[in-house]
Amino acid sequence: MLRELSIENLAVIASAVIPLEEGFNAFTGETGAGKSILIHGIQAVLGQRTSKDLVRTGCKKAVISALFSPVSDETRAVLTEYGMDCEDDELLLTREISADGGSIGRVNGRSAPAALLRALGDTLVNIHGQHDNQILLRPERHLDVLDQFGEDCSLLTEYRSEFHALQSCARALTQLKKAEQDKLQRLKELQVILSEIGELDPQPQEDALLDAQYMEATRAEESAVLAETVSQMLIKGEENISDAISAACEQLNRLADAEPDAEPLSDRLRALNIELRDIADEVSAFTGGQLSPAEFDRLNERRNAVNTLAIRYHTDADGLRAIYENALKEVEQIETDADRLEQLSKERAERLHRVTELAKALTAHRQKLAERFSQRVGEELAELNMPRVKLSVAFSQGKLTPNGMDHAEFLISANPGEPPKPIAQIASGGELSRMMLALKAVLAARDAIPTLIFDEIDTGVSGKAAQKIGLKLRALSAHHQVICVTHLAQLATQATHHLLIEKHSTDSSTSTTVTVLDAEARIAEIARIMGGDDNSELLLQTAEEALRTADSLNTP
Repeated sequence: MLRELSIENLAVIASAVIPLEEGFNAFTGETGAGKSILIHGIQAVLGQRTSKDLVRTGCKKAVISALFSPVSDETRAVLTEYGMDCEDDELLLTREISADGGSIGRVNGRSAPAALLRALGDTLVNIHGQHDNQILLRPERHLDVLDQFGEDCSLLTEYRSEFHALQSCARALTQLKKAEQDKLQRLKELQVILSEIGELDPQPQEDALLDAQYMEATRAEESAVLAETVSQMLIKGEENISDAISAACEQLNRLADAEPDAEPLSDRLRALNIELRDIADEVSAFTGGQLSPAEFDRLNERRNAVNTLAIRYHTDADGLRAIYENALKEVEQIETDADRLEQLSKERAERLHRVTELAKALTAHRQKLAERFSQRVGEELAELNMPRVKLSVAFSQGKLTPNGMDHAEFLISANPGEPPKPIAQIASGGELSRMMLALKAVLAARDAIPTLIFDEIDTGVSGKAAQKIGLKLRALSAHHQVICVTHLAQLATQATHHLLIEKHSTDSSTSTTVTVLDAEARIAEIARIMGGDDNSELLLQTAEEALRTADSLNTP
């Protein structure tokens, strides 16, 4: 629960440390004293939207701190989600609002985003203001209230789980159907890929191997041509060197017969001819490595085919094989998707049947729940001085939603014999406040939020009706900490802890203080509420008697 609220420089409040207790805490004060500022401060520290206008004039920032203790498991779960914890079973939330409009949140001294403050606030405090009565005027909220009343939410939980599974299945089915036309076109493209690359059947690194073989064959062909040319020049041609040297040797031999000194020259020329023939024999070895024309054509054709396809697909031989294999897998997946489409269609039909049956069961459960709910609200309304008002729940069914197929609306009959009508058509502001309080009372035992704050719940009521509201708030305080801002003595006398908000003005400034009232001061404040500032002895006695009466009404 909220143990202490500390405020600095928030609007007209310069500084205030406000202790709060278990039970029913009432804030009273004159109109314009700053009671609404307290609500704004609590909303700010719980992460709600802030405004620089909240900062006290002339100050750089406003600071609001709220100390909560003990800390519930729900609150601890939120802290754990954000990687935080609390020690000593205490939680301190702080919000600083700068005059320039910025704000900083802290949890136990650590910086925290507003989202964390809001998440924690949802487990710590429920603030009921006049605008919350709109829940009663908005039929779309009524089903949530009814479900909240139910003790066992397992059926709704199961339904939502199955409904979300149905949604996932339906989305997958829609996506598959939508992709069918694209897949048909893609299948044609894949078949072209499989045909082109499959027919070619490129081997690993074949493009590089073919290039090497082509270069080798080209080199061998060029070498053979050169070798043949040399051979022709040395020994094979019609005018080859070897024949010319042989003819020269014959002439040298004839010369040696006449000139003996020419014989060594003939021997040397004969040796040169032998060397030329040896060279020619070795050169001829370079003419045997070339491919046949048919083989070279086949090599060149294969090389061109592989390179052409590789260029078309912007890759190499290995890439072509990868594209082929991926295409095979994609074709298999497309064929599998066809089977998956059939499976999903069947699954969706089965899930739809299951969800529909659960929705029907949920409807039956809610209809029984509505009977108990209407009875309990009627009992609470009777205690709030509205004994003739009867609440009923009108159901209608529509399409399946995360909440089932039900639409629910609260109807009221203001007097016996009158047909039930929508609340908005017949309820006044005061009646709305009491009806909302009746709902709070009915839901109180099932509401895990420890602190309930009521801002001007007494609007539009007085007399006996106001006393009934006070008694109901006192009863609620047995299960929750109740904090109420009020201007009626009937509510203030029911409080177990009374605080006074006062505004003090000078020629140059205005400030507001918050004071915890002792017994004597409380009598004076109740008297002021009853009759104004001129508290006569009779009025003080009346206030004291009202407090005694309130205590007696709450004594078992």
